[in-house]
Amino acid sequence: MTGCLWPCAAAAIATAAAAMGSRTGRRGWGLFRSKVRSPVEVVRQTRGLLSYIVENRKARNTNQDAKHEQKVMTDLRKNITEMKCILYGNGEAEPVTEACTHLTKEFFKQNSNTLHLLIVGLPYLDLETQKDVTQIVANLQRQKVDSRIIASDYLEANKDLLDTLMSGYDNPDIAIHYSTILRDCIRHQVAARYVLGSEHMKKFFDYIQLPDFNIASDAFRTFKELLTRHKSSAAEFFTRNYDWQFNNRLLSSSNYIIRRQAIQLLGDILLDRSNTLVMVCYVSSKENLIILMNLLRAVSEQSHAIQVEAFHVFKLFAANQNKPPEIAGILSANKSKLLKFLAGFALDKEDQQLEADKAMVIAEISTL
Repeated sequence: MTGCLWPCAAAAIATAAAAMGSRTGRRGWGLFRSKVRSPVEVVRQTRGLLSYIVENRKARNTNQDAKHEQKVMTDLRKNITEMKCILYGNGEAEPVTEACTHLTKEFFKQNSNTLHLLIVGLPYLDLETQKDVTQIVANLQRQKVDSRIIASDYLEANKDLLDTLMSGYDNPDIAIHYSTILRDCIRHQVAARYVLGSEHMKKFFDYIQLPDFNIASDAFRTFKELLTRHKSSAAEFFTRNYDWQFNNRLLSSSNYIIRRQAIQLLGDILLDRSNTLVMVCYVSSKENLIILMNLLRAVSEQSHAIQVEAFHVFKLFAANQNKPPEIAGILSANKSKLLKFLAGFALDKEDQQLEADKAMVIAEISTL
């Protein structure tokens, strides 16, 4: 088999049937049909091939037939390509809904370990096949069966897969692929809630500061997704961890990109209405105010973007009508410096909202 037959199978079969009226044609028709496997068969064979590869690699079986394993890998690549083709189409024909449904049901069948095998077997696949796997998993997270996204139910029953995906950040060869799959999984609230409630969250501080820029950036994308996609779960997380000082590690980082990403995320979190209680706790902290004021003091040309983002958080301290005495004291002690800074603070392009916010902050600080 050299290509995907399913998306265009119906049209191809109909054309072949119309052209074959003789007995010879019917014999040819029978041979043609034998080449078309159902989506269920494709998934089952893929599962078997993956199981063989994973078990042999884990056992480090040096006595295995190299030619046989090469054939298994070749068949596996073809099967994964065909699964992708069924789900996405082949460029000439759109995917067939019924075929996608059958594939999805078999993939997530109860007591089936297809997704587990794909994840643990990913390191043994070549780069292009790894990319195909991430696209297949992404598609399956959205597929509906009887108006229900069954991937969510599967993940709820197999949360250990999320642990496996999180461990991928420790392996540079698969980190990006595992992170991509993880983000697709946490589209489901049940998966996001599990990760938010686990010890994995603390590890993001290290992953975000990894020396590999691509992996670090990808880790931050996942981190941000966890804290912003599902508002209720994120709010629960912050409520349980109101003293969660991610700003101390990220906002104070020597890395400009990390500081800028962190202050943007902090602003998104605190300005979200679902996180009002968290915002009140945050702006009541002297340590948090000092960090924000240090970010405002940044003087390099590159840091102007950080100043803007820091201002959007700083204004919450100024606008708080129930400032703790230590917050009011710090603002009052730095009143002249803050007013001088705010007088010259502006964007390159006129921003009416920023000007209105700035006027409010100046008015609040002036009364201290």
